Amino acid sequence: MTIQRVGFVGLGLMGAPMASNIAAAGWNVTAWNRSEAAFDGLPGVKRAATVAGLRDENVIVFMLPDLPFIEESAAELLDSWRHQPPNPGTVVVVMSSVSPTEVQRFGETVGEASAGNAVVVDAPVSGGTAGARSGTLAIMVGASVDGFEQLEPLFRTMGTTIRRMGPLGAGSLAKACNQLIVGTTTAALAEAAELAERSGMDVEALFEVLSGGLAGSRVLEIVGPRLAAKDYAPTGPAKFMHKDLGFVLASAAAAGSAVPMASAAIDLYAELKRQGLGDQDLAVVRQTIANLGGALAATRSTIY
Repeated sequence: MTIQRVGFVGLGLMGAPMASNIAAAGWNVTAWNRSEAAFDGLPGVKRAATVAGLRDENVIVFMLPDLPFIEESAAELLDSWRHQPPNPGTVVVVMSSVSPTEVQRFGETVGEASAGNAVVVDAPVSGGTAGARSGTLAIMVGASVDGFEQLEPLFRTMGTTIRRMGPLGAGSLAKACNQLIVGTTTAALAEAAELAERSGMDVEALFEVLSGGLAGSRVLEIVGPRLAAKDYAPTGPAKFMHKDLGFVLASAAAAGSAVPMASAAIDLYAELKRQGLGDQDLAVVRQTIANLGGALAATRSTIY
């Protein structure tokens, strides 16, 4: 078997298991992360001293919170390429949730810095930390047809549902649509949980019966138990949903599409951040709604 080479930047809650799965599939993985401790328990993943040290890898994957973090970490890499262009066919893969339009601009920057020898592909993922650990992520790819075919073996080490959605930026637009559904569904489930509990109903029993009908969904299956138990230990910071819904609104404005659900949801997640809950799990939106309910009850008691 030919050993493929890949650089990987960002070994957080998602990135670490993703890089581990690539290495386990026989790829030669060299990674950079701000914290050296992230390499503990990652056999087969070598440590790069700098991001620029990955300049000669065939593929460089970025898994950081947002594009500004990627641009900051890639600055020395791009400067290195301006002095000495990389090998032709080098690919930068953005697997974070980023703006569809901004990732296209980043593609232009990378093309200029590399003298046309490197291209950007956006390939955001869905499936959470559980999907990252099990290698069952859904991966939404924005790339040329040839570029997708070149990268598909790499994506198969991390995911099971892998689709080319169109050219650069299309993967990020698909992820924005994903986040619209996940964010609003989680909020609706949180509202239902609060309504049920305040009315004297058992939330776990409610979610069990809902799962057997049209309200059943993967969101209910995965997030429902955390909502019912009020378990907000982070599997991914809730504040990022506000960012992602901003991408939905921007994309909708560009396309002339109405998104009333996203417009309502972004206000709710802005309130979540105002309440200081942004670093907890997405399920903490239930606490946000509970706090709003408490404020409403206090207002009513004052009036009456």
